[in-house]
Amino acid sequence: MTDQQPTKQRIHITFGKYGALKYTSTLDIAKVWERVLRRAHLPILYTQGFNTRPRMQLASALPLGITSECEIIDVYLREQITLDGLREQILAVAPDGLEIYDIKIVGVDSPTLQQMVTSAKYRIRFDDGVDVNLLKERIDTLLASERIVQVHIRKNRKHVMDLRPLIHALYLDDENDLIADLSAGDRGNVRLEDIIAQLELGDIHYSAHRFELTLEDYH
Repeated sequence: MTDQQPTKQRIHITFGKYGALKYTSTLDIAKVWERVLRRAHLPILYTQGFNTRPRMQLASALPLGITSECEIIDVYLREQITLDGLREQILAVAPDGLEIYDIKIVGVDSPTLQQMVTSAKYRIRFDDGVDVNLLKERIDTLLASERIVQVHIRKNRKHVMDLRPLIHALYLDDENDLIADLSAGDRGNVRLEDIIAQLELGDIHYSAHRFELTLEDYH
């Protein structure tokens, strides 16, 4: 299908999810953004056909319960707009927990965000503390493994994947928070909960925050 109107402009909005909004699914956060941008009177471009949809796309799905300061949404517009005052214009109609950090214009023919994103960095904080020495041993053992086999059952089919090449970095920082740099995007995607399970931390209460998405530079 083709668009009823050509794309006149594309913008990338870098935003954060906090508070109750962290329990909003990726599908629902897209709906939130559609409502917000309509109320902010942005000329959103819609697809053609019976079931029209807004031309916008999130860089990477964010699991429920995780806060973030680095989410990016790609928005296609049917008219060119100015960015002056746009952040304030959007925030005026945004729900609590939605923060905006950056808005920039990108080329109309630029790759999609899902093609560009390569990794995601998370900070995991253990609310009740953790045995630091034991956790360091588990991290070292995990990273020393040649393969980390993960099995998922989806739609009655078994999917087997090797997590090891998808873990770019895994370590404790100066505050003993676990930092995980994990592959994301079309070329490989690993779930944070799988890493937590591999480290046998599933029974420990923790909070997670995504603080960086790495995008491949196509320029």
